[in-house]
Amino acid sequence: MALVKEEINLRKVILHVLDSTAGQPVLSDKPLEYGSEFSDFIKEHIANIFGGDDSKRCEFHKKESEVYEVLNAYDDERFVEISKDIANILYGIMNANIDIPSADLFVVRFSSNSLEYLGILKMNYKPKYTHRCVPEEDGLVNEIFSYKEILPAGSQKLAEAAVIRLNDLAVWLVEKKAEINGKKEDYFSEYFLKCSAKMSDKKKLAVVTKAIETVNNSAYEEMYRYEPQMKAKALINTELEKNGGFTVERIADVVYADRPDLKTEFQDKMEQYNLIHEEVAPVSENTTKKYQKQCLITDTGIEIKIPMLQYEEDNVEFITNPDGTVSLHIKNIGNISAKF
Repeated sequence: MALVKEEINLRKVILHVLDSTAGQPVLSDKPLEYGSEFSDFIKEHIANIFGGDDSKRCEFHKKESEVYEVLNAYDDERFVEISKDIANILYGIMNANIDIPSADLFVVRFSSNSLEYLGILKMNYKPKYTHRCVPEEDGLVNEIFSYKEILPAGSQKLAEAAVIRLNDLAVWLVEKKAEINGKKEDYFSEYFLKCSAKMSDKKKLAVVTKAIETVNNSAYEEMYRYEPQMKAKALINTELEKNGGFTVERIADVVYADRPDLKTEFQDKMEQYNLIHEEVAPVSENTTKKYQKQCLITDTGIEIKIPMLQYEEDNVEFITNPDGTVSLHIKNIGNISAKF
């Protein structure tokens, strides 16, 4: 699912100040009045929740979640009261855990493509430096000071935010771990929303890649791991480029077509994460671009970056010599340039 900024229609926005150093939240009694510039700012943050591969689909634990109880009885006439309830629930968690950053909390009522949503946008404070002019008896002094209540730009991704579809209370969220009782945890989903989040596409891709690397490292000598690694990477790159993603089952079938023992080992690792039947479909170029090239480093200190497209078109050939060393044959070169 994706929400496009241009298709988001804001209805109501309210701001609550959640500064855990203040001892209590500062809750607004009225929605904001805003213009087109601020509207674009909020819409961009909502769209960003769906525009990257960190977004996770989540389902409420209905019997445990206070937020679910609040939203299950949602009424537009009670928007302000409901937003305050949500802010108080989050602030209680923040107040008990000092490592959770203070923030401005925007609760946003909006629609998109005839569906109704509620956005919970936690905009964490980040210290920024600015200047101030201080008049003194003997003249003017320009000073630098840190100002923490600066909101992130619309182009920046929020660390914690959620969008809830009101007709079925389906949840999409992004989050960042914070220290809870001495342990880094996903507090936004586990303590605040109290929902179970499926693994993001970015995380799925990382798990698949790591599993392939682990299986290959255990099965092949270090000198000869490059070939199965490149074959696997080439397959993943092809699937991402042509199909926008892949199923984990297909990766297992193709990468380990001639090694059923390694296929079983790989599948066992995927079963541990309940991924064997999952589809991996990242949308961000930042997630997929590292699969477009393979960097090889020789024991003699030579580094070679090979575009996977050239590898797939057989313009790169690895030759095992009689003495066990490996030669690299790069074919069909029309021109070579050197850069300092």
